[in-house]
Amino acid sequence: MTSEASSMSKKDIIAAREELLRIINLCKSIELKGLDPYSVDVEDLIKVIKSYFPMWRENEDLCLDAEALNHIASVVKMQSEWVKKRATKLYRDPLLIEEKIRSLPADEIAEIFLRAWRPIVELEQLTMRCFREALKYWGNLLPLSERWKKTSYIMTEPEAIRREDAIKEGVLADESFMSDLERIWLELKNSFLKGGKIKYWNFINSDTFEETIRRAYLTSFLITYGYARLEINPLEDEIFILPNDKLARPPESEVISFPIAISFEEWVKWREKQEAEREKHTMLQK
Repeated sequence: MTSEASSMSKKDIIAAREELLRIINLCKSIELKGLDPYSVDVEDLIKVIKSYFPMWRENEDLCLDAEALNHIASVVKMQSEWVKKRATKLYRDPLLIEEKIRSLPADEIAEIFLRAWRPIVELEQLTMRCFREALKYWGNLLPLSERWKKTSYIMTEPEAIRREDAIKEGVLADESFMSDLERIWLELKNSFLKGGKIKYWNFINSDTFEETIRRAYLTSFLITYGYARLEINPLEDEIFILPNDKLARPPESEVISFPIAISFEEWVKWREKQEAEREKHTMLQK
């Protein structure tokens, strides 16, 4: 009976070693081929390793156990980087988009499609007027020998440029622009300290459409220079802006462009909504 139990124990150990090797090879394939790290259930793999751990008596088995855990940790790191990369690029999961569409009423979906629909109509037809314009164009065109003349370059001495010209050309920033940028950053920080994260539209909107555009322009530089960051809620379709305590500009490889359209119609709707909320608040106070 003892030899049989010992034999069964050896078989179990061999099977456990093979299972650990399969786990290691699975994790390696994900690391080397760049597969989806969420295609494996990390919790199940850890449970398997945990169940085999009391069987180990040899140093080689313990090293194999540690190697399996190390590769699982690499997969967990890949999962973290996968989430961070998609969050940075403002990735929207198809399931979230589908859930958002399903939650909208039919008339609102139809209205969205109508606003986005841009039918294209094109008519091509040769007319006598087109022929006359073509003949006139080719008749006035210079010969190739004249058009392909080499451009001559003139050597000039380097000259000093005035500060006003440098600002006009965009080489230097205007002092008033930098002071406005610092002022709106302090405003953002104070608003954040008072009420937490701020909705982007509530922050940039002002009493006039021109001032709203100006605040949006300055805010874009705050984000570009690393003074602030955007937080996107894809399900609710909300954008928040949060200040950074210090400059935190992302690496060039992670910099993305996120355009936000601002139209006069949207600004008018926002103003009407704000006025309605103020009237409602006033009525509640009375």
